[in-house]
Amino acid sequence: MPWFRFFFAALSLLFAACGSEQNDPYPAGERGRNILYAGFSERPKHLDPVQSYTEDEITFTAQIYEPPLQYHYLKRPYTLIPATSEAVPVARYYDERGRELAADAPAAQIALSVYEIRLRPGIRYQPHPAFATDAAGEPLYRDLDRERLRGIERLADFPLTGTRELVADDYIYQIKRLAHPRLHSPIFGMMAERIVGLRELGAALQAAARSLPADAWLDLDQYPLPGVQRVDRYTYRFTLRGKYPQFVYWLAMPFFAPVPREVDRFYGQPGMAEKNLTLDWYPVGSGPFMLTDNNPNSRLVLERNPNFHGETYPCVGEPQDEAAGLLADCGQPLPFIDQAVYTREKESIPYWNKFLQGYYDASGISSDSFDQAVRLGVGGDVQVSDEMRDRGITLLTSVRASIFYLGFNMLDPVVGGLAEPAIKLRQALSIAIDQEEFISIFMNGRGIAATSPLPPGIFGYLEGEAGNNPVVYDWVDGKPQRKPLAVARRLLAEAGWPDGRHATNGEPLVLYLDTTSGGMGDKSRLDWLTRQFAKLDVQLVVRSTDFNRFQEKIRKGAVQLYYLGWNADYPDPENFLFLLAGPEGKVAKSGENASNYVNPEFDRLFERMKNMESEGPSGAERLAIIRQAVALLQHDAPWIYGFHPTTYTLGHVWLHNRKPNDVGHNVLKYQRIDVAQRQRLRQEWNRPVLWPLAAAALVLLGLVLPALLGYWRRERGTA
Repeated sequence: MPWFRFFFAALSLLFAACGSEQNDPYPAGERGRNILYAGFSERPKHLDPVQSYTEDEITFTAQIYEPPLQYHYLKRPYTLIPATSEAVPVARYYDERGRELAADAPAAQIALSVYEIRLRPGIRYQPHPAFATDAAGEPLYRDLDRERLRGIERLADFPLTGTRELVADDYIYQIKRLAHPRLHSPIFGMMAERIVGLRELGAALQAAARSLPADAWLDLDQYPLPGVQRVDRYTYRFTLRGKYPQFVYWLAMPFFAPVPREVDRFYGQPGMAEKNLTLDWYPVGSGPFMLTDNNPNSRLVLERNPNFHGETYPCVGEPQDEAAGLLADCGQPLPFIDQAVYTREKESIPYWNKFLQGYYDASGISSDSFDQAVRLGVGGDVQVSDEMRDRGITLLTSVRASIFYLGFNMLDPVVGGLAEPAIKLRQALSIAIDQEEFISIFMNGRGIAATSPLPPGIFGYLEGEAGNNPVVYDWVDGKPQRKPLAVARRLLAEAGWPDGRHATNGEPLVLYLDTTSGGMGDKSRLDWLTRQFAKLDVQLVVRSTDFNRFQEKIRKGAVQLYYLGWNADYPDPENFLFLLAGPEGKVAKSGENASNYVNPEFDRLFERMKNMESEGPSGAERLAIIRQAVALLQHDAPWIYGFHPTTYTLGHVWLHNRKPNDVGHNVLKYQRIDVAQRQRLRQEWNRPVLWPLAAAALVLLGLVLPALLGYWRRERGTA
């Protein structure tokens, strides 16, 4: 009977399609493979190390490029170790006459600092067409044009690749690229102040670029840079102006990773940029991974670099690391995984659901999923929920090396200056704005209130009463307690604004906050902030604008209050305290001191502190100076110290060797996956629920069977 055969065949296909693998969002060929799965929400704009400076970009660039230094994965405080170099360089100091000085020479005597970096021989780049050569050793793809690029749409369309050894010239070439007029590196201005000759190189390249066609390649080897010199094949030398001990931290950032001349030449050929064949799209490095698929609207894929020089998992860390299982892979070769697949997820709910199904190996926690993911323990500590614990999901928390703050423009006649009334006004507002409440309401408790610019994990940050801000908090029963609102009201009255009105003319105190949608621009947050000011009968007027206009107002000092944040470039107190240094004033010096705060005593302490080492005999003295400087900032209150955000990350039981790391981003090589365990749990968690289909089949059978029986009777009757 044809009808019966069709019906039962369709029913069989329906049930056959209900295996757990049908829910799998990944190709069948990836099942059972050693692949890490993650998501991303914002497409990386720059993967060229000369321009890349955002967190969503360094997720990828840090796995591909290798600066000379890196951070130890497990040690805290963060510790620099060699990456491609043989050792962490130690500065040699010289005076104006070229005489070498002692290591502890006063900073005022130091005219030049010299850092020499020796690379490890034998390190090779990933396979790439730029390195492909013919029998004579000449580049195969050096003289391409638009016609010869016909049919080439992706890097994989080039049939041949090659490789070569990493050498000192590659690092020198990249440093010259910081001055390239068409690349606009965000750190050029800063490094031009330090690296001898870099500013002059920028001027020379500007002039050269004006004489060339817009798409012509600029050969940087033709332009000298006195401050970065080749010593031999594997050694190069920096010469910096003055003393700058923080420079070694920059040597762990992708800005100082190598870019070979032939790669720059390859991508500089006509027609390449039109096809996205650029370093921004296809980076080239010697690191453990290489980018093989870049579809930023859908998926990015990192694959193991077959030429990776090799590295082993660390065997030492913090005391608790062994108990946490973080030393189990001691001495094992890196990387552990073969591939990492990043899928773009524009919404948090689909990401979360796929994580619960086991299709992502780790996940952050959005506000929508917070209550499902975690709960507060009896002692106030955060733990995973029972549902998560039953699945073997673990929680990692870490306070980020970041700060968000509400800044005062110290040039403003009402809130600015170091006169006692203005200081008391800022102190009163610092007490009234309840940061703990903000963290609880808007961040699900994921943060800690800041007491100074320094976040935890940075040298100079102090726990307990020693780190308390006595202007804002009393220390009660071993804990900070925000001062009563009555204290804020008294300070406001002493500032000349009793009950929020001018003591002389009775005019209300109206303050203006400039913001963008990316800062305090969310309406509910602004409403909350307005209520905080209203507790002191102070009126807050919010002036929202786009980011470019906001930046322009900050540059000109045309703001009264503003809201900003700062993430650590490197783990040193100088990287936070410089945000309030007088020589960094935004209006006067175009620096990063957006509050335009100037206190000669703070500046004197900062100048002493920034040139000191945190390690060794100078560490105790540096800490004492930092405490004095922080006490001044707490008293003067140029900022309302907001909060340091806390990162919550969930990971499945099969994902190993996870430790929070805010400054060392090349962490993918340390991750290990138990592939068999993941596959088993995925199948267990995604078993099909068949009873609705069975019920539907019975209903369908009940509807179809009478018609089939009638048809059968008519056929019999006719026969």
